[in-house]
Amino acid sequence: MTGTLVLAGTPIGDPADAPPRLAAELARADVIAAEDTRRLRRLTQALGVEPGGKVVSYFEGNESARTPELTETLAGGARVVLVTDAGMPSVSDPGYRLVAAAVERGVRVTAVPGPSAVLTALAVSGLPVDRFCFEGFLPRKQGERLSRLREAAGERRTLVYFESPHRLDATLAAMAEVFGGAREAAVCRELTKTYEEVKRGPLKELALWAADGVRGEITVVVHGAAPPDPGELDAGELARRVAVREEAGERRKEAIAAVAQEAGVPKREVFDAVVAGKNTGS
Repeated sequence: MTGTLVLAGTPIGDPADAPPRLAAELARADVIAAEDTRRLRRLTQALGVEPGGKVVSYFEGNESARTPELTETLAGGARVVLVTDAGMPSVSDPGYRLVAAAVERGVRVTAVPGPSAVLTALAVSGLPVDRFCFEGFLPRKQGERLSRLREAAGERRTLVYFESPHRLDATLAAMAEVFGGAREAAVCRELTKTYEEVKRGPLKELALWAADGVRGEITVVVHGAAPPDPGELDAGELARRVAVREEAGERRKEAIAAVAQEAGVPKREVFDAVVAGKNTGS
């Protein structure tokens, strides 16, 4: 009989937000796999619980190597509790590899639901929450970051990103460049902690604010793209948007597909607009 993998959500700030089951699972676990064993120790002390089993590290640097070991432990019948520094394991944190391996071996996977920086930031942002998409961390290199943002430029759902404080100003500036400086957004800092702050406003203003330096855990929520204005979508505008993407390094086929999605028109219409523009020399 195989064991059980428990993905245990941990507080994103205030230890008092820990779900009641978390302490019980930590106490009964055969193995606790923690992203940071020191943070786990502080959490268990705050919860007044003594870990019931062996504690091992499981972080980005050893995730690939340790996954087979933990999978065998699970296959042998153990109860393994996986915790990360904050929030739910595998959501921009270690865990996905172990979940996939456990599922492949027929191991039961369950979860202790807990606080989520994504949902908390959405709730307090003041932006639409009926439809959203989580984009995780953007690439560190500027070119790759801009490329990823261009992919999302026409997304109408609210966008949620994680970002480190020392890259926040560059990221907000890039968002203002790609999405437009007037696009509304919210920077949520240190959620549920003592110095919690939510800064709301247009991306251009937020980029200027962040230029002075920001500290803490950051979640950025960005308003989705507005529906295209039919008055703007003549053939010349469609061709211009494709040209902008091509100049940024996209292949024409991908640029045409992206513009068609943004504009809500068939790809053939965009293609014809590009051909017509070439024929007229525009």
